Amino acid sequence: MQWALATLGVLGVSVSGPLMAATAAPALAIAFWRNALASAILLPTAVAGRRTELRRLDWTQLRLLGVAAAALAAHFAAWVVSLKLTSVASATALVCLMAGWVVLITWLRGEQVAGAVVAGLAVAFAGVLVITGFDVTVSTEALIGDALALVGGLFAAVYTLAGQQARRTLSTTTYTSVCYGLCAALLLVVCLAGQQDLAGYSGRTWLALAAVTVCSQLLGHSVFNHLLATMSPTVVSLVILLEVPCAAFLAAAFLGQSPPLGVYVGLSLILAGLAVVVVSRRPATSPLDVGID
Repeated sequence: MQWALATLGVLGVSVSGPLMAATAAPALAIAFWRNALASAILLPTAVAGRRTELRRLDWTQLRLLGVAAAALAAHFAAWVVSLKLTSVASATALVCLMAGWVVLITWLRGEQVAGAVVAGLAVAFAGVLVITGFDVTVSTEALIGDALALVGGLFAAVYTLAGQQARRTLSTTTYTSVCYGLCAALLLVVCLAGQQDLAGYSGRTWLALAAVTVCSQLLGHSVFNHLLATMSPTVVSLVILLEVPCAAFLAAAFLGQSPPLGVYVGLSLILAGLAVVVVSRRPATSPLDVGID
Protein backbone atom coordinates (compact mmCIF):
# COMPACT_ATOMS: atom_id res chain seq x y z
CA MET A 1 0.00 0.00 0.00
CA GLN A 2 2.84 2.38 0.86
CA TRP A 3 4.56 1.87 -2.47
CA ALA A 4 1.27 2.20 -4.33
CA LEU A 5 0.78 5.58 -2.65
CA ALA A 6 4.40 6.51 -3.41
CA THR A 7 3.82 5.68 -7.08
CA LEU A 8 0.69 7.83 -7.07
CA GLY A 9 2.61 10.70 -5.47
CA VAL A 10 5.42 10.50 -8.05
CA LEU A 11 2.92 10.51 -10.91
CA GLY A 12 1.15 13.48 -9.31
CA VAL A 13 4.25 15.68 -9.16
CA SER A 14 5.65 14.40 -12.46
CA VAL A 15 2.77 15.74 -14.55
CA SER A 16 3.39 19.27 -13.25
CA GLY A 17 6.20 20.22 -15.64
CA PRO A 18 4.68 18.77 -18.83
CA LEU A 19 1.24 20.19 -18.03
CA MET A 20 2.53 23.71 -17.37
CA ALA A 21 4.75 23.59 -20.47
CA ALA A 22 1.72 22.65 -22.58
CA THR A 23 -0.80 25.03 -20.97
CA ALA A 24 -1.80 27.86 -23.32
CA ALA A 25 -1.53 30.67 -20.78
CA PRO A 26 1.22 33.13 -19.78
CA ALA A 27 3.82 31.54 -17.51
CA LEU A 28 3.27 33.99 -14.64
CA ALA A 29 -0.49 33.51 -14.90
CA ILE A 30 -0.01 29.74 -14.60
CA ALA A 31 2.08 30.28 -11.47
CA PHE A 32 -0.61 32.56 -10.02
CA TRP A 33 -3.56 30.28 -10.70
CA ARG A 34 -1.75 27.19 -9.43
CA ASN A 35 -1.27 28.80 -6.02
CA ALA A 36 -4.58 30.67 -5.97
CA LEU A 37 -6.58 27.51 -6.66
CA ALA A 38 -4.62 25.54 -4.05
CA SER A 39 -5.19 28.28 -1.48
CA ALA A 40 -8.91 28.41 -2.30
CA ILE A 41 -9.14 24.68 -1.59
CA LEU A 42 -7.01 24.64 1.57
CA LEU A 43 -7.91 27.92 3.27
CA PRO A 44 -11.52 26.99 4.19
CA THR A 45 -10.17 23.85 5.90
CA ALA A 46 -7.65 25.92 7.84
CA VAL A 47 -10.29 28.46 8.88
CA ALA A 48 -12.67 25.72 9.98
CA GLY A 49 -10.16 23.58 11.86
CA ARG A 50 -7.35 25.98 12.81
CA ARG A 51 -9.18 29.23 13.52
CA THR A 52 -7.50 29.71 16.92
CA GLU A 53 -4.05 29.08 15.45
CA LEU A 54 -4.70 31.59 12.67
CA ARG A 55 -5.80 34.25 15.16
CA ARG A 56 -2.70 33.71 17.30
CA LEU A 57 -0.12 34.11 14.55
CA ASP A 58 2.69 36.26 15.97
CA TRP A 59 5.17 38.54 14.23
CA THR A 60 7.91 35.88 14.00
CA GLN A 61 5.53 33.40 12.38
CA LEU A 62 4.17 36.03 9.99
CA ARG A 63 7.71 37.03 9.03
CA LEU A 64 8.66 33.42 8.25
CA LEU A 65 5.43 32.95 6.30
CA GLY A 66 6.19 36.11 4.34
CA VAL A 67 9.73 34.99 3.50
CA ALA A 68 8.52 31.52 2.50
CA ALA A 69 5.71 32.93 0.35
CA ALA A 70 8.01 35.41 -1.41
CA ALA A 71 10.55 32.66 -2.10
CA LEU A 72 7.81 30.34 -3.36
CA ALA A 73 6.48 33.06 -5.67
CA ALA A 74 9.98 33.68 -7.06
CA HIS A 75 10.48 29.93 -7.47
CA PHE A 76 7.32 29.48 -9.52
CA ALA A 77 7.89 32.65 -11.53
CA ALA A 78 11.35 31.44 -12.55
CA TRP A 79 10.54 27.77 -13.04
CA VAL A 80 7.31 28.10 -15.02
CA VAL A 81 8.98 30.58 -17.37
CA SER A 82 11.89 28.15 -17.76
CA LEU A 83 9.46 25.42 -18.86
CA LYS A 84 8.40 27.66 -21.75
CA LEU A 85 12.02 28.20 -22.85
CA THR A 86 13.85 24.91 -22.38
CA SER A 87 12.90 21.23 -22.33
CA VAL A 88 10.91 19.76 -19.45
CA ALA A 89 13.77 17.29 -18.88
CA SER A 90 16.32 20.09 -18.44
CA ALA A 91 14.07 22.37 -16.38
CA THR A 92 12.93 19.63 -14.00
CA ALA A 93 16.43 18.26 -13.43
CA LEU A 94 17.93 21.71 -12.81
CA VAL A 95 15.19 22.93 -10.47
CA CYS A 96 15.60 19.77 -8.38
CA LEU A 97 19.08 21.01 -7.51
CA MET A 98 17.30 22.84 -4.68
CA ALA A 99 18.68 20.06 -2.45
CA GLY A 100 22.17 21.24 -3.35
CA TRP A 101 21.23 24.86 -2.70
CA VAL A 102 19.92 23.84 0.74
CA VAL A 103 23.27 22.26 1.57
CA LEU A 104 25.16 25.33 0.35
CA ILE A 105 22.99 27.75 2.34
CA THR A 106 23.22 25.70 5.54
CA TRP A 107 27.00 25.39 5.06
CA LEU A 108 27.28 29.17 4.75
CA ARG A 109 25.33 29.36 8.02
CA GLY A 110 27.89 27.18 9.77
CA GLU A 111 26.61 23.62 9.34
CA GLN A 112 29.22 20.92 8.79
CA VAL A 113 29.04 19.18 5.42
CA ALA A 114 30.18 15.57 5.04
CA GLY A 115 32.69 14.67 2.36
CA ALA A 116 30.18 12.36 0.67
CA VAL A 117 27.74 15.28 0.36
CA VAL A 118 30.43 17.39 -1.31
CA ALA A 119 31.17 14.53 -3.70
CA GLY A 120 27.47 14.18 -4.53
CA LEU A 121 27.18 17.90 -5.20
CA ALA A 122 30.24 17.73 -7.48
CA VAL A 123 28.59 14.97 -9.53
CA ALA A 124 25.34 16.95 -9.71
CA PHE A 125 27.24 20.08 -10.77
CA ALA A 126 28.92 18.07 -13.52
CA GLY A 127 25.42 17.16 -14.68
CA VAL A 128 24.51 20.86 -14.81
CA LEU A 129 27.55 21.56 -16.99
CA VAL A 130 26.61 18.73 -19.33
CA ILE A 131 23.00 19.91 -19.71
CA THR A 132 23.87 23.57 -20.24
CA GLY A 133 26.68 22.61 -22.58
CA PHE A 134 24.30 20.73 -24.85
CA ASP A 135 21.56 23.36 -24.55
CA VAL A 136 24.02 25.99 -25.81
CA THR A 137 23.90 24.13 -29.11
CA VAL A 138 20.07 24.19 -29.09
CA SER A 139 19.40 27.91 -28.63
CA THR A 140 20.11 30.93 -26.45
CA GLU A 141 16.49 30.67 -25.31
CA ALA A 142 17.10 27.16 -23.96
CA LEU A 143 20.17 28.37 -22.08
CA ILE A 144 18.15 31.19 -20.48
CA GLY A 145 15.56 28.57 -19.51
CA ASP A 146 18.29 26.51 -17.85
CA ALA A 147 19.47 29.54 -15.88
CA LEU A 148 15.93 30.31 -14.73
CA ALA A 149 15.46 26.70 -13.60
CA LEU A 150 18.61 26.98 -11.48
CA VAL A 151 17.32 30.24 -9.98
CA GLY A 152 13.99 28.53 -9.35
CA GLY A 153 15.83 25.81 -7.43
CA LEU A 154 17.63 28.43 -5.32
CA PHE A 155 14.37 30.10 -4.31
CA ALA A 156 12.83 26.68 -3.63
CA ALA A 157 15.68 26.07 -1.18
CA VAL A 158 14.96 29.37 0.59
CA TYR A 159 11.28 28.40 0.75
CA THR A 160 12.19 25.02 2.24
CA LEU A 161 14.45 26.45 4.94
CA ALA A 162 11.97 29.17 5.92
CA GLY A 163 9.20 26.58 5.94
CA GLN A 164 11.15 24.24 8.21
CA GLN A 165 11.44 27.00 10.79
CA ALA A 166 7.81 28.07 10.45
CA ARG A 167 6.47 24.54 10.83
CA ARG A 168 8.13 24.11 14.21
CA THR A 169 5.23 26.10 15.64
CA LEU A 170 2.58 25.88 12.90
CA SER A 171 0.44 23.01 11.65
CA THR A 172 0.96 21.91 8.06
CA THR A 173 -2.61 22.96 7.19
CA THR A 174 -2.15 26.51 8.47
CA TYR A 175 1.31 26.85 6.96
CA THR A 176 0.42 25.65 3.47
CA SER A 177 -2.90 27.49 3.18
CA VAL A 178 -1.49 30.84 4.34
CA CYS A 179 1.74 30.45 2.38
CA TYR A 180 -0.05 29.56 -0.86
CA GLY A 181 -2.44 32.47 -0.35
CA LEU A 182 0.36 34.99 0.21
CA CYS A 183 2.30 33.53 -2.73
CA ALA A 184 -0.75 33.91 -4.99
CA ALA A 185 -1.22 37.51 -3.83
CA LEU A 186 2.39 38.37 -4.68
CA LEU A 187 2.14 36.70 -8.08
CA LEU A 188 -1.11 38.56 -8.74
CA VAL A 189 0.68 41.88 -8.20
CA VAL A 190 3.44 40.79 -10.59
CA CYS A 191 0.90 39.65 -13.20
CA LEU A 192 -1.04 42.91 -13.00
CA ALA A 193 2.15 44.97 -13.19
CA GLY A 194 3.24 42.98 -16.24
CA GLN A 195 -0.24 43.16 -17.81
CA GLN A 196 -0.52 39.37 -18.00
CA ASP A 197 -3.83 37.91 -19.16
CA LEU A 198 -5.43 36.19 -16.16
CA ALA A 199 -8.70 35.15 -17.79
CA GLY A 200 -10.34 34.53 -21.15
CA TYR A 201 -8.77 31.09 -21.50
CA SER A 202 -10.29 28.11 -23.25
CA GLY A 203 -11.96 25.34 -21.27
CA ARG A 204 -8.98 23.10 -22.02
CA THR A 205 -6.60 25.63 -20.45
CA TRP A 206 -8.71 25.93 -17.29
CA LEU A 207 -8.81 22.14 -17.09
CA ALA A 208 -5.01 22.01 -17.34
CA LEU A 209 -4.66 24.60 -14.56
CA ALA A 210 -7.01 22.60 -12.34
CA ALA A 211 -5.12 19.39 -13.13
CA VAL A 212 -1.77 20.94 -12.19
CA THR A 213 -3.20 22.11 -8.88
CA VAL A 214 -4.89 18.84 -7.96
CA CYS A 215 -2.21 16.44 -9.21
CA SER A 216 0.92 18.20 -7.99
CA GLN A 217 0.14 20.83 -5.39
CA LEU A 218 -2.53 18.82 -3.56
CA LEU A 219 -2.39 15.11 -4.45
CA GLY A 220 1.36 14.64 -4.93
CA HIS A 221 2.67 16.44 -1.88
CA SER A 222 -0.25 15.44 0.34
CA VAL A 223 0.61 11.81 -0.38
CA PHE A 224 4.28 12.37 0.46
CA ASN A 225 3.41 14.13 3.71
CA HIS A 226 1.19 11.16 4.61
CA LEU A 227 3.97 8.68 3.79
CA LEU A 228 6.33 10.44 6.21
CA ALA A 229 4.32 8.91 9.05
CA THR A 230 5.18 5.37 7.91
CA MET A 231 8.32 5.65 5.78
CA SER A 232 11.81 7.04 6.33
CA PRO A 233 12.15 10.70 5.26
CA THR A 234 15.28 9.70 3.34
CA VAL A 235 13.35 7.06 1.39
CA VAL A 236 10.56 9.55 0.66
CA SER A 237 13.11 12.11 -0.54
CA LEU A 238 14.73 9.55 -2.84
CA VAL A 239 11.33 8.53 -4.21
CA ILE A 240 10.56 12.17 -5.05
CA LEU A 241 13.71 12.27 -7.21
CA LEU A 242 11.87 9.93 -9.59
CA GLU A 243 9.92 13.02 -10.66
CA VAL A 244 12.84 13.97 -12.90
CA PRO A 245 12.92 10.92 -15.22
CA CYS A 246 9.13 10.53 -15.08
CA ALA A 247 8.57 14.15 -16.14
CA ALA A 248 11.11 13.74 -18.95
CA PHE A 249 9.33 10.58 -20.15
CA LEU A 250 5.89 12.24 -20.06
CA ALA A 251 7.20 15.26 -21.99
CA ALA A 252 8.70 12.98 -24.62
CA ALA A 253 5.57 10.84 -24.90
CA PHE A 254 2.90 13.56 -24.89
CA LEU A 255 4.68 16.76 -25.96
CA GLY A 256 7.07 15.22 -28.46
CA GLN A 257 10.08 16.78 -26.75
CA SER A 258 13.36 15.12 -27.69
CA PRO A 259 16.30 17.09 -26.25
CA PRO A 260 19.85 16.06 -27.21
CA LEU A 261 20.99 12.72 -25.78
CA GLY A 262 23.58 14.56 -23.71
CA VAL A 263 20.78 16.20 -21.71
CA TYR A 264 19.75 12.77 -20.44
CA VAL A 265 23.37 12.08 -19.48
CA GLY A 266 23.40 15.30 -17.47
CA LEU A 267 20.02 14.41 -15.96
CA SER A 268 21.42 11.06 -14.82
CA LEU A 269 24.45 12.72 -13.22
CA ILE A 270 22.22 15.16 -11.34
CA LEU A 271 20.01 12.33 -10.09
CA ALA A 272 23.00 10.27 -8.96
CA GLY A 273 24.62 13.23 -7.23
CA LEU A 274 21.43 14.28 -5.45
CA ALA A 275 20.80 10.70 -4.32
CA VAL A 276 24.22 10.72 -2.64
CA VAL A 277 23.43 14.08 -1.04
CA VAL A 278 20.07 12.87 0.32
CA VAL A 279 21.48 9.62 1.72
CA SER A 280 24.60 11.24 3.21
CA ARG A 281 22.93 14.22 4.92
CA ARG A 282 21.29 14.03 8.31
CA PRO A 283 17.71 12.70 8.04
CA ALA A 284 15.40 15.07 6.18
CA THR A 285 12.39 16.38 8.09
CA SER A 286 10.22 16.77 5.04
CA PRO A 287 10.02 15.59 1.43
CA LEU A 288 10.24 19.26 0.50
CA ASP A 289 13.97 18.92 1.14
CA VAL A 290 14.13 17.52 -2.40
CA GLY A 291 11.45 19.17 -4.45
CA ILE A 292 8.23 21.11 -4.29
CA ASP A 293 7.04 20.93 -7.87
